[in-house]
Amino acid sequence: MPPRPSPPRLTHFLCLPLVTPTSRSQLQNSLATFRDKVTGISTPELPNGIPEKAIRPSGTLHLTLGVMSLLSQERIDSSLKLLRELNLKELLSSSNPASLQNPDETSNPVAQSTSKGKAIANVSKEAKPLQVTLKGLESMHTPSKTSILYSAPADDERLYPFCQKLKDIFTEAEFILVENRPLKLHATTVNTVYVPGVRGKGGHGRSKAKLNFDAREILEDFEDFEWMMNVRIEKVAIWKMGAKKNGDGEEEYVVEGEVEMH
Repeated sequence: MPPRPSPPRLTHFLCLPLVTPTSRSQLQNSLATFRDKVTGISTPELPNGIPEKAIRPSGTLHLTLGVMSLLSQERIDSSLKLLRELNLKELLSSSNPASLQNPDETSNPVAQSTSKGKAIANVSKEAKPLQVTLKGLESMHTPSKTSILYSAPADDERLYPFCQKLKDIFTEAEFILVENRPLKLHATTVNTVYVPGVRGKGGHGRSKAKLNFDAREILEDFEDFEWMMNVRIEKVAIWKMGAKKNGDGEEEYVVEGEVEMH
């Protein structure tokens, strides 16, 4: 049996950054509250609580749309060219699920009237900036044995269709690697792969954590926790894999390229 080919080396990812001038203080305060609480919750696997290194810094928070393997400057430049050519306003205005009319409405006068009312409301809604709220906490795996916790975005119904459209564009252009799973929008708040000495092989970014813990108490405590509220998405970006410390000592990803949401 021939050996399996090595997986491509991941170098970049397409994302929506969640750290903005508006959200920065919200995220810093909520992460500080979270850190103070969970580092004191003892579990059999973590008698001293979740290690601080497992809690992601505010500067790294984002929604990943897809991962990339850009192994040449030519590929990087081509992906950035596609990013800059995007008509984000048009993509967003066509991403409102409510704007898709139900076929049954075409023959129903009452439904037609309702549909027209929705259309007028949608025009107003489409003019609004895309906003994200992060509330609650979930586990990427079985809660009793997990290594990753995250918060899922809520509220704006245009977010998922908009992100899916972006992912499809970059996938069709062969920049985003094809994944046999649906897009899962999430902001990672805890990942034990970043704790020194527990990194293994496989998983997202070709690395996974060997340190699992029972998160059931933490998930219950932070079920309704507000991380940030009604924050406008300001950019679509291509970031380099591997967060690094900036000049102020804060951890963040290196920006390969980004475009503003107007």
